[in-house]
Amino acid sequence: MAEMNATHTVKHRNRRTFGVLGLAVAGMLGLSYASVPLYDWFCRVTGYGGTTQVAETEADTVLDREIKIRFDASTARGMDWAFQPAQREITLKVGENGLAYYRAENNTDRVITGAATFNVTPLKAGPYFAKMECFCFTEQTLAPGEGVDMPVAFFVDPEIDQDINLDEVKTITLSYTFFEMEKEPDELAALTE
Repeated sequence: MAEMNATHTVKHRNRRTFGVLGLAVAGMLGLSYASVPLYDWFCRVTGYGGTTQVAETEADTVLDREIKIRFDASTARGMDWAFQPAQREITLKVGENGLAYYRAENNTDRVITGAATFNVTPLKAGPYFAKMECFCFTEQTLAPGEGVDMPVAFFVDPEIDQDINLDEVKTITLSYTFFEMEKEPDELAALTE
């Protein structure tokens, strides 16, 4: 009888262990699916990693402090687009609205859809760099040989002047990288009709 009770106790512990492990695996899978949107939200709220802010309206104050904005462009490996800023840099007053353009051109013989990621350096300036309009929020589809000029409307938030850790910042670099997006064959056919 004691042997039967010991066997029952071992089976009960094994079931409980497997149940806990199953819940842990399910929890890890759930977190892995949620990690990308949670990380994106975290970066947008905090400016972590040079993530910029999204502004609904223009700044209401323009300061005398000037900041040079440099523009950088690159493409991911295998993305055969010519992609560059129309201007290399501009100088604006903090709070002043800026408008810059980037140009992308498809150098292939096929339709390509791309999406851009972005960041600013120095990373600590991210929370103060606000974009009102940006091509990074939408996919860009270009036919063979087609090109497009894409605007970026932005300003440097006057709150930057209140952050003593950013007093030495005289230049902010806005960088974009284009990546090719995967499209289904029927989606690509509809784009060329």
